[in-house]
Amino acid sequence: DLLPHSSMEPFGVVGIVLGSFTSLVLGGLLFAAYKLGILYQLFHKTDTKSSKHGGDIVAEVLHAHGVKYIFTLVGGHISPILVACEKMGIRIVDTRHEATAVFAADAVARLSGTVGVAAVTAGPGLTNTVTAVKNAQMAESPLLLIGGAAGTLLQGRGALQDIDQMSLFKPLCKFCTSIRTVREIVPTVKKALAIAQSGTPGPVFIEFPIDTLYPFHLVSKEFVVKNPPKGLMGRIVSWYLHNHLMNLFAGAWEPRDMSPLPVHIPQATDNQIQKCLELVSRAKKPVIVLGSQATLPPTPVDNIRKALEDLGIPCFLGGMCRGLLGKDSPIHIRQNRRDALKEADVVVLAGTVCDFRLSYGRTLSRRSKIIAVNRDKTQLLKNSDMFWKPTIAIQGDAGSFLVRLSEGLKGHRCPEEWPQSLKAGDATKEAANKAKAEEKTEYHLNPLKALHCVDELMAEDSVIVADGGDFVGSAAYIMKPRGPLCWLDPGAFGTLGVGGGFALGAKLCRPESEVWIVYGDGSLGYSIAEFDTFTRHKTPVIALVGNDACWSQISREQVPMLGSNVACGLAYTDYHIVADGYGGKGYLIGSENEEKLNDIVRQAQRDAREGKAALINVLIGKTNFRDGSISI
Repeated sequence: DLLPHSSMEPFGVVGIVLGSFTSLVLGGLLFAAYKLGILYQLFHKTDTKSSKHGGDIVAEVLHAHGVKYIFTLVGGHISPILVACEKMGIRIVDTRHEATAVFAADAVARLSGTVGVAAVTAGPGLTNTVTAVKNAQMAESPLLLIGGAAGTLLQGRGALQDIDQMSLFKPLCKFCTSIRTVREIVPTVKKALAIAQSGTPGPVFIEFPIDTLYPFHLVSKEFVVKNPPKGLMGRIVSWYLHNHLMNLFAGAWEPRDMSPLPVHIPQATDNQIQKCLELVSRAKKPVIVLGSQATLPPTPVDNIRKALEDLGIPCFLGGMCRGLLGKDSPIHIRQNRRDALKEADVVVLAGTVCDFRLSYGRTLSRRSKIIAVNRDKTQLLKNSDMFWKPTIAIQGDAGSFLVRLSEGLKGHRCPEEWPQSLKAGDATKEAANKAKAEEKTEYHLNPLKALHCVDELMAEDSVIVADGGDFVGSAAYIMKPRGPLCWLDPGAFGTLGVGGGFALGAKLCRPESEVWIVYGDGSLGYSIAEFDTFTRHKTPVIALVGNDACWSQISREQVPMLGSNVACGLAYTDYHIVADGYGGKGYLIGSENEEKLNDIVRQAQRDAREGKAALINVLIGKTNFRDGSISI
């Protein structure tokens, strides 16, 4: 070497720096090329002549997943999806409010064991669904909400009905995403549908910008700049818009696998099952409290019913589990739950949560051995740091747990004197309630009499939808669902306004069954316009309205506590005439025609069989339930 080694070091450092800089620049360029879709476009061409659109792909994926209904309130942002789904044979059911569309999808999910689907337009169309989506989240219903959105380049720039929809739905949904190119539709929809059903089921949300749904020849017109800037900036803008358009549709129509992804459902371990078998086999006074989660797939509800009957353990049924054991099962206990739980030596909480419905766990005895089973860890242990402690806590599916418990205890049954003693308490309480139904009220009809009448006359395959407070609280004690998945109520959120949507979904799932909506006159106001939907879509349901011209559940406590009935009073409105106006049949029952109650109920049933939705407007006195007792 002519030069000392040390004299070469600065050149080596410069080389390293230049090399690093070059790598950084190349890396940046590659990243930019990736983000702009340039790399993808090298291998996947854009078919500019195709008349297909993103809505076609959405329809194909939903059809491949067995979706039969889409509930909607139409808007231009989502029209391609609706048109394509109808061509694919998926029934499009349009409602009069977006919340109703989501409630209907929720009902389909609960009754069919599949994912319910609702599609609404951007901005206010989506904000109108928020309460219904939150209700589905708390009820653990698998639901796909499809929302329109402003074009991919116009979001955040003041486009019509453009808001930050993702931030709105992230707290409500298990999965939220926005489609950015047409090629993303298939994998994204498949992923969303699987997530909705996995683990603890719940709603998912996919945002579809309008330019991902319409065909290339229409979208391309929106990317033409009439007066582009001159010079270099103009060429850059034109190139960027052209590249964005081509990337939007690159590889859009290439064949893709539409089949469903696997669904993950947590299960109890064999060791956990064995520990539960030991506890239950030694129990003298066991009780099972079932919540809606126990009816979720994959275990058929008839298998769960057989498992419970084989065990012979007295059961309290809540939510979607009402009716699981039929109308008059010897192990279904309807009254005096608090007393039974205090006396029980083993309590199985199968999908039941220790929230306000179980007094946050305070109704459980500290002497009882408690087996808690729930798919959601938070719900499984709710309030266990305060008022109760599970002996065995299992994060798993409640329905399959009960079947495995029954199989493991084959030949073993609960001592019969225990359910018999609880059933005797039922008979005493229900006889007292029946007697109260015959008492005269100061004004109008005794509401309990109206409910008993409908309970006696409704068909054996009836589905009951509960939407209200005071009147529906009475109905929950009096009306008996005849079989599994024959009762729909909002769930833990206690949402008013579910009636129209739940009934619509139920009638579509069970077209041959009677579908009864039990409304309070307050809750009816939310969805009475859906009588128009029932008429147009030939879904003849029957509504029983307890009309006491008051928000009575609130008034009963507000007046004695605060000395005012402000905002609680309503009017004895002619809701039956409103139903007539929407194409249904309306009936009024008051004290002057009380003797015709049975005849009018039967006539409403005939109307439904003949294809007309019916509404029975019953002018009633006041009811009050406290711990299962009735006062008038």
